[in-house]
Amino acid sequence: MKRLLSVTLLAFVFCASLFAADTAALPFVSPVFGEHMVLQRGKPNRVWGWSTPGAEVRVEIAGNTAKAVVAADGHWQAEFTPPPAGGPYVLKIDGPQHVELADILVGDVWLCSGQSNMEYGLARILDGEAAVKTANHLSIRLFRLSTKPAYGAAAVPPGRWQLCTPETIGSFSAVGFIFGRKVNAETGVPIGLIQAAVGGTPAETWMSPDALRSMPDFTAALTEIERLKALGGEQYGNYINHWYDEFDRGQKEGWGNEKFDDSAWKPATLKSGFVDLGLPETVAVCWFRREVTLPDPLPAGAAKILLGVVERMDTVFINGRWIGASAWVENPRAYTIGAEVLHPGKNQVTIRVLKTKADGGFMTPAADLKLVLGDGSTVLLEGAWKGAVSVDARAPHPLPLGYENYPTMPTVLFQGMIRPLAPLALTGALWYQGEANQFKPLQYRGLMAGLIADWRAAFGQGDFPFYLVSLPAFMGRTAEPQATPDGWTQVREAQMQTAQTVPHTGIAIIVDTGEAGDIHPKDKLPVGERLARLALKHTYGRDVVCIGPTFAALDTMPGALRIRYSGTEGGLVVKGEKLGEFAVAGADRVWRWAEARIDGETVVVSSPQVPQPVAVRYAWQANPLATLYNGAGLPAAPFRSDDW
Repeated sequence: MKRLLSVTLLAFVFCASLFAADTAALPFVSPVFGEHMVLQRGKPNRVWGWSTPGAEVRVEIAGNTAKAVVAADGHWQAEFTPPPAGGPYVLKIDGPQHVELADILVGDVWLCSGQSNMEYGLARILDGEAAVKTANHLSIRLFRLSTKPAYGAAAVPPGRWQLCTPETIGSFSAVGFIFGRKVNAETGVPIGLIQAAVGGTPAETWMSPDALRSMPDFTAALTEIERLKALGGEQYGNYINHWYDEFDRGQKEGWGNEKFDDSAWKPATLKSGFVDLGLPETVAVCWFRREVTLPDPLPAGAAKILLGVVERMDTVFINGRWIGASAWVENPRAYTIGAEVLHPGKNQVTIRVLKTKADGGFMTPAADLKLVLGDGSTVLLEGAWKGAVSVDARAPHPLPLGYENYPTMPTVLFQGMIRPLAPLALTGALWYQGEANQFKPLQYRGLMAGLIADWRAAFGQGDFPFYLVSLPAFMGRTAEPQATPDGWTQVREAQMQTAQTVPHTGIAIIVDTGEAGDIHPKDKLPVGERLARLALKHTYGRDVVCIGPTFAALDTMPGALRIRYSGTEGGLVVKGEKLGEFAVAGADRVWRWAEARIDGETVVVSSPQVPQPVAVRYAWQANPLATLYNGAGLPAAPFRSDDW
């Protein structure tokens, strides 16, 4: 006999402002519910959508039913208890419309979020091609949200559910997939993976306005977002594009158009352009144009334009078509040119450059600025250009709050990508992020605790598990111990403190992975599998080791220090030629590399240069020599015993 379950008649409170818009433009059922989805087992599930106020909506799955009445704002929401784990089931929703969603599984739903290393697709990792070919896992389901910044609470999540197959998995989060594959294999429970990740984004981009209002650092940003929201127009999620809209004469007048008349522009070169235009040391936006002649026929294959390093931001148009743009100063520009853009003979190239420093603009030697055609032949770009000043931004001209040209504003990805998912029933969240916060690492401590509380409040399911990834090794290795740690190291410390102080969290240590010259290391297998260990231990109650040696206490010895650890299952193990890297300091706070040896389940450290050590640090730099493990093969966590 069908059981009548509890009914939620009104929209959940924190999303009440979502539905002031015309509900006719909103779907009868939110797309977070769809064929091939996974419903969360073992807890109440809520399904929602929009329809005519006052209408009745009926929900049924495997004989379990629920009803809801559409509220005055057009929103309806019904709550039901799902059938047992497994399936497939059919979810039926009736009212002003009839919807049947087939091939529904009941299992565990995990939200995979963060920045580019969570976003990094399976096809791009080590042995990714082989992993994709074998990724037929019909009990794993995928929901990937496309990037959607929003200045107010969005209603509809930009994505849909898909089966996990070689055709769908290649661009899906490698970390999320590897996690889900291992958990599914160990438990047999269907796994739903929701990917909400965007490269380059700081933590505050993923937090709600309410969570950030208590942090004075974000007052100006929140005020600016409200101003831009009131102006209307496109919601870029960054400041610089709005600034261009407001002040860039060249954009308003179409200077990038192929047929624009540049006869009044001044002669210039790319390398000396700002000097040529009379703005050698000031913040400015200048546009540069020239024609280049290409051979007939054009060589087959993809062409690129190489501009080297540019300070601060460039935007490239060829024959009137937008080709690429970047505000990442350290990243050499290399934009692929679509096959339909270039043609034999004369081609018109336009480049907009925002310079913020006296020596800004094109930083790379002129010989390296070029078009590379499909056969590898090159056309040098330096030479006779024309230029014009679009914005003379010397004070008191207003400047943007930030220069990134991708979503980095506080709140905008929470509003556009996280809020529309809530209050979907889920098991927990995986978080791989922190790179974008390395320049304000102390701020990051408060942000992470606030973000976790924020998400838990939004989804309304108590303190669900939240598992973090500590940052991998990156950048060059320092020859001497650092008195003041780099931001990368301090973010790792903030991540560890979060995992140790916020309830129902855990951390995957991956300091033994990474690449010095690549912020996107390709070996994602340890990341996903170590996250899975955390979940298997703490969420699924399995008897597995999920963390490596972790600093517990420090004993003073004559001329040495003894480090005591937790997480020493299987004993302490050295992987590599030597045990490293430890540093010690005395009361003078001068750090020296230490000699280290394993003694049982402790490590003893000393240095002839520090006769009376009082503090110790391990793996305390962005790219350390980290060779200490436990017998389960998990690396020791970086730590410091001091609070200096």
